[in-house]
Amino acid sequence: MQRKFLTNLALLILLNLLIKPFWIFGIDRTVQNVVGSQDFGFYFTLLNFSFLFNILLDLGITNFNNRNIAQHSALLKKHFSGIMTLKLLLSILYFVSTFGIAYLIGYRGHQLNLLILVGFNQFLISLIMYFRSNISGMLMLKTESLMSVLDRLLMIVIMSVLLWGNISSKPFKIDWFVYAQTAAYTFVALVGFIIVVLKSGFKRLSWNPIFFLMILKKSAPFALLVLLMTLYHRIDSVLLERLLPAVDGETQVGIYAHAFRIMDAANQFAYLFALLLFPIFSKMIKEKQALLDMIKMPITLLFTFTFILAIGSCMYSYELMELLYVDHYEESAAVLSVLIFGTVAVGSSYIFGTLLTANGNMKILIGIAAFSMILSFTLNAILIPRFYAYGAAIANVSALFSSMLLHLFFAFKILKLSFKLSYYIPVIAFAFSVFSIAYFTSDLGFDWKVNLGLFIGISLLVAFLLRLINLREIYHIIADRESDVN
Repeated sequence: MQRKFLTNLALLILLNLLIKPFWIFGIDRTVQNVVGSQDFGFYFTLLNFSFLFNILLDLGITNFNNRNIAQHSALLKKHFSGIMTLKLLLSILYFVSTFGIAYLIGYRGHQLNLLILVGFNQFLISLIMYFRSNISGMLMLKTESLMSVLDRLLMIVIMSVLLWGNISSKPFKIDWFVYAQTAAYTFVALVGFIIVVLKSGFKRLSWNPIFFLMILKKSAPFALLVLLMTLYHRIDSVLLERLLPAVDGETQVGIYAHAFRIMDAANQFAYLFALLLFPIFSKMIKEKQALLDMIKMPITLLFTFTFILAIGSCMYSYELMELLYVDHYEESAAVLSVLIFGTVAVGSSYIFGTLLTANGNMKILIGIAAFSMILSFTLNAILIPRFYAYGAAIANVSALFSSMLLHLFFAFKILKLSFKLSYYIPVIAFAFSVFSIAYFTSDLGFDWKVNLGLFIGISLLVAFLLRLINLREIYHIIADRESDVN
C-alpha cells in the first residue's frame, strides 16, 4: 500500500505542480488584479455563499460512495444508475434553497444573475466529484490524478485567450471568469461520466425511492459532517460582506481573498494526500492491516512542507502581496501572516480526519466539526466588526487549530496509535531549526527573494539530515514490488 500511495502521490503532485501554480498565480491572480478587489470580492462572496448550500447537491453521497466502492467495488454496477437519479433530484433542492435564501437576505439584480452561474458550476463540480469518487474507490489512482487537474488545464487555455488574446475591446468582466469555469467543468463532467459508464455498464437512470432512502440514510452522517466543515471553512467571507457596510464589506472580502487564495492553494496539496489515503485507509481497515507506518510517512511529509511554507510566507508576507497584487497589499499581507498558519492545521486534520472517516467514526467527526463551527461563528462575530479581514483570519485559524487538536486526540485514542519518542525528537528539533533559520536568513542583507530561497533550501536540508524526508526509505518502498497491493 505504501508503494501505491507514493507512486500515485508523486504523479498527482507532479501534475498539480505543472498546472495549478500557473492557474493560481498566473490566471487567478491576474483576474483579481484586472477586476479589482471590490469586484472580485463581490464574486468571492457569491462563490462562498454557494458553497454553504453545496451539501444539498450531495448529502454525503460522494464520501460514502468512495469508502463503499473501495471496500466493495462490485457495488458500482448496482448503485450507479440509482445514485445518478438521486443526485439530479438533489440538484433541484439545491437551486431552490440557494436562490430562495439569497433573495430573502437581499440579493438582487446582478448578484442573483451571477449566482445562477456560480450555482450551476457547483452542480457540475458535485457531479465531477461523484464520478471521481467511483474512479478513486476502484483504486484507479492514475486516472483520478489526471482528472484532478483537467478542469484547471482547460480553464488556463480559455482564460489565457480571454485575458491576453485581445478578442474583445471591452474591459475584462468577472462574469467571463465564471463562464470559463462553466465550460471547463462541463467538459470534465462528461469525461468522468463516460469513464464510469464504461466501468459500470450504465444504460439508463432508475427510479427506486426505497434505494434513494437507503442511500440517504447511510450517507446522512457524511452529509452533516460536510455541511459543518463547509460552514466553518467558508463562512468568514460571507460574514465579512454581511457584517460590514456594503462597499467596505466587498473590499474587505477582496483583501481577505488575496491571502485566502494562497492558503487555499497550499491546502490543495494536503487534500491530494487525503484523496489518495481515503480509499487506502478504508481497504486497510477492512483487512485489519497495521496503520502506523502508513500514517507516519504522509503526516511527516505534510508537516515538514507546510511548516516551512507557513514560516516563510509569514516572514515575507508584505513582499509576497506586493509582488502578486496591485492594491491593498499591505492589508492583505497582515491577513496572510496569520492565515497561512492554517495550512499546518489543515494538513494534520486531513490525515487524521481521513483516518477517522475511513474507520467510520462519524459521530466523533461531526462533534469536532460542530465545535469548530460554533467557535468560528463566535470569533468572526466578535472580531470582524473590530478588525475586519484580519479578524476573520484570526477566527479561521483558531477554528482550524481547534479542529486539528481534536482530530489528533480522537484518532490516537480510538485507533490506539502510539508514536515512539524517537519520532517526536527530530520533529521538534526541526521546528526550532526552522525558526532559527528564518531569523538568520532575514538578516543576510540580500534581496528578499534570495533570503527566502536560502531559508527554504536550508530548511529542506535540515529536514533531510533529520530524516524527516527519507529518500532511501521512499526508494525502497517504491522498488519493493512485493509490497504493491492491488
